[in-house]
Amino acid sequence: MAFDHKNALKDIPPQPGVYRMLDAEGGVLYVGKAKDLKRRVASYFGRALNRRLVVMVSQIADIQVTVTRTEGEALLLENNLIKAHKPRFNVLLRDDKSYPYIRLTASDTFPRLAFYRGPKRGGDKYFGPYPSAWATRETLQLLQKLFPVRQCEDTFYATRTRPCLQYQIKRCTAPCVGFVSPKDYAADVAHSVKFLEGRTNEVIDELGERMEQAAEALEFERAARLRDQIATLRRIQQRQYVSGDGGDLDIVAAAGEGGSVCVQVFFIRAGRNLGNKAFFPQVPDAAGLESVLSAFLAQFYGDKELPPEILVNAEPDEREFLEAAFTEQAGRRVGIKHRLRGDRARWLKMAEDNAELALKSRLGSRAGYARRLEALRDALDLDELPARMECFDISHTGGELTVASCVVFDGDGPRKSDYRRFNIEGITPGDDYAAMEQALTRRYRRVQQGEVPMPDVLFIDGGKGQLGAVGQVLAELGVSGLKLVGVAKGPDRKAGAEQLWLPERPSAIILGADSPALHLVQQIRDEAHRFAITGHRQRRDKARRTSVLEGIPGVGPKRRQNLLKAFGGLRGLARAAPEDIARVDGISDELARRIHDAVSKEST
Repeated sequence: MAFDHKNALKDIPPQPGVYRMLDAEGGVLYVGKAKDLKRRVASYFGRALNRRLVVMVSQIADIQVTVTRTEGEALLLENNLIKAHKPRFNVLLRDDKSYPYIRLTASDTFPRLAFYRGPKRGGDKYFGPYPSAWATRETLQLLQKLFPVRQCEDTFYATRTRPCLQYQIKRCTAPCVGFVSPKDYAADVAHSVKFLEGRTNEVIDELGERMEQAAEALEFERAARLRDQIATLRRIQQRQYVSGDGGDLDIVAAAGEGGSVCVQVFFIRAGRNLGNKAFFPQVPDAAGLESVLSAFLAQFYGDKELPPEILVNAEPDEREFLEAAFTEQAGRRVGIKHRLRGDRARWLKMAEDNAELALKSRLGSRAGYARRLEALRDALDLDELPARMECFDISHTGGELTVASCVVFDGDGPRKSDYRRFNIEGITPGDDYAAMEQALTRRYRRVQQGEVPMPDVLFIDGGKGQLGAVGQVLAELGVSGLKLVGVAKGPDRKAGAEQLWLPERPSAIILGADSPALHLVQQIRDEAHRFAITGHRQRRDKARRTSVLEGIPGVGPKRRQNLLKAFGGLRGLARAAPEDIARVDGISDELARRIHDAVSKEST
C-alpha cells in the first residue's frame, strides 16, 4: 500500500523541528531537521529527486515529527537521533571523540600547563581544540623548550623535596622547591599564554627588550639564551602562521570519488594552524557534496566548540539553518562561507587538495584490502567474503595483571569502535588457556544475547592446543556458525612462516610468505597483539601509580598529602613508627597503626 503523503502533511506544523522517515517495519530510514517542517517534508513529494531520494521515498511507510522551539534545539535532537538510529539514508560520521586542549590551571601560585580532554571548568584557561593528542603534546613539548612552565602532575609536584630531571635539562625552573620567584614564573606563564593566543610578536618584542637589557648589564650568557628563544619563536612563526589577522576559524573541504567521500578539517586558532584531520563519513549512494557537508557540519559541531567562521568548499544544504543553529549554540555570530578570495581561497584549496589526496590513498589501500580479503576467503574455503572477523590475544608480565584483547575487522578494515579489552581475574597466573576462556565467555555471552554481532571468522593467537580449548568453550556456550582459525607462529617463530589451524583439518594450512591472505591474517593478529599489550601496560602503569595509602579506609587525598609531606614520600613513611605517624595532622592512633601495618607490608 502506497504511503499517503498528502494525509500525513495535514498534521505536520510549519515550525522548526526534526522529522523521521520510517519503513514498514518501523525502522528509521532518514532523520532530518527543518526550520519549517511542513515545507521541508512536502519537498520530498513535490519535486524531481535524485536516485537516492527516490529509493528512500519509495520505502516510506510513516513520518514522525518532533517540534522544537528553535533551530539550535532541532540540530541537537537530529544529531542525537542519527547517533542512536544510524539511518541508512543519512550521512553518518563516526567521530565520538572530544578534542584535546591545553589547559592552564588558574588557582595555583605556580600554574601548570597540561594536556586536557573533557568538559571545561570555570577559572582555568583552555587553548585549542587540537586535531589529535599528538598535535597537543607536540605543542606542549615545544612550550617546555621555550618557556619552562611546569607540566608535572600536582601529586608529583606537591611531594618534591629536590628538583627533578626536567630542571636539570632546563625544561623547568623548579618552583616545587622554590628555585624561581612567583614574579619570574608569572612572566614565563604570560609568555606561554601570549604564544598560545597567537600574540607571538608581542613575546618576541618583550624578549628583545630583555636581551638588550642583559647585554647592557654584561650578562652575555642570559642574553644568548634570550636570543636563542627569539630565533626559535621566529622559526615557529614561519611554520605555523597562515593568517596575519590572528582570527579563529575552521576550514572544511570535501572530496568525493567512487562512492566514497573524505572531509578534511583544518583548525586555525589565533591565526595559527593547529593541524588537520581527515574524516571518511559513511555516505549513501548519489549524495552530493552539498548534502554531505550539511550533514557533516551538523554532526561534527553538534557537541563541539564553534569558531566564528567556517570556510567550506561547497555551499551546504540549509546553510542559513545551520548558521542560525550554530549562532544559537555558540551564543555569538557563526558564519559559513564558501565564496572566497585571496589568502582564504588558497587555504581552502589547500584543504581540498589534502582531502583528495587522503581519499585517493584510502581508495588505494581499500582496493588492496579487498584483494587480501578475497584471498583469505579462498584460503579458508569460505562461501563468501567475511563481513566481520574477530581476533583475541592475551598479554601479561609473569602472569600478573593479565589483559585479553578482542579486535574487529569488517569489509573496510579495522573497526576500532568495536574493539574491547578484558581485565582477567581469578585465574592461576600465567594460565593463558584460562584467560582465553574467561575472555571468550564474557564476549560471546553478549553475542548470544544479541548485544554484539556474530563474526564470520574468529582468529586465535595460538596453535592446535589453544584452538581445541577455544572450540570447547564455544561449544559450551552454544556458539556455532563461525569459522575458527588458530594462528601459530611456525617452527622458527618468524614472520611469514605462520601456520593456520582449522578444527576440521588434521594438518595446518601453510601459505606463502607473499600471500595476500597471510598478510591480512598477520595484520589482524598483530593488531590484537598491539591492543592487548597496550591495555596490559596501561593496567600495569596504573597499578604502579596507585599508592598503598589509597587502599586504607580513612586516608583521603588530604591526609595522603600530609603524610607524604611529613615523611618525604612512601620510603620515609615506611621507616616511621606508629607514634611518629600519629603526630601528623588528622591521623589518630588507631589510623596510624593501620597505616604503619599497610605500608610496612607493602615495603617487605
